[in-house]
Amino acid sequence: MGSWVCLPSGVGSVRVPGALPRRALSALLLQNPISLLPSYQFHHNRRRVCASASSGAKELQQQQYLRSPDLVALEYADLNLTHKISEELGHVRIRQHVNPLSSSLSVPVEVPDWNQVFRDPTLPLMVDIGCGSGRFLIWLAKRNLVMRNYLGLEIRKKLVKRAEFWVKDLSLSNIYFMFANATTSFQQLVSTYPGPLMLVSILCPDPYFKKRHHKRRVVQKPLVDSIVSNLMPSGQVFMQSDVLEVALDMRNQFDSQPQVLKHIHEIDSSVLCDSEGWMLSNPMGIRTEREIHAELEGAKIYRRIYQKQM
Repeated sequence: MGSWVCLPSGVGSVRVPGALPRRALSALLLQNPISLLPSYQFHHNRRRVCASASSGAKELQQQQYLRSPDLVALEYADLNLTHKISEELGHVRIRQHVNPLSSSLSVPVEVPDWNQVFRDPTLPLMVDIGCGSGRFLIWLAKRNLVMRNYLGLEIRKKLVKRAEFWVKDLSLSNIYFMFANATTSFQQLVSTYPGPLMLVSILCPDPYFKKRHHKRRVVQKPLVDSIVSNLMPSGQVFMQSDVLEVALDMRNQFDSQPQVLKHIHEIDSSVLCDSEGWMLSNPMGIRTEREIHAELEGAKIYRRIYQKQM
């Protein structure tokens, strides 16, 4: 069963504290020094969150229960994404297992014509590696229409197809999704992009728990080297995971380049971190779908931001 949130029923417009988007810092990671959002406030009790809502009148006593997919819909409600997907696409499963080392994903994808992809291909670019459904990136793109471009890379083809459908439906010209394996295609794609690479995000990637499958994890030395070499000066990497082992693995990879990458807390002491160096707040103004589910389950999110020094 999924996680549940308890809300009064019959409320036309419900505000869930800490769950709906905070818009103030959607452009945060281009700024230096960086400032963070307040921590999302949750009250966990046996994997159940009870959030009060008021319509300005008497509180309704009857309650209805929402699963984490419903909370995702609430958090991304202002996107107004259609549920009418083409018959050709059919049902889309997010938890579809794909082996990134399979032969079909071992060949770099063809580089698109960036002038056809983006209205202005010289704008700063954000790349989201393992973008999932694409909601997170679409939310950012919709709020930064003339400031920057967004590229989502995903190895689950149906998710890419659906994201493309949403982008077309919203008439966005600053975002593009590709069915691509970042391990084999990242360098070829970003090195040909006309504008600067300002941000790379790797958010809750597949953990591949079994030791023999660790080689499938996306954050490996070749990809880290490619990210670092292509980032613009002061460009940033935002990584997070709800699995400590995976977060530590990614952290070790990026910490291995201390002459080039600095954790944001070393640059701006106002950035709040715990005693282990993990950021206390989500700086993006919106949570990913995995993040919503994990926090509802009571899990901690391990986050770090690195900034290029040269």
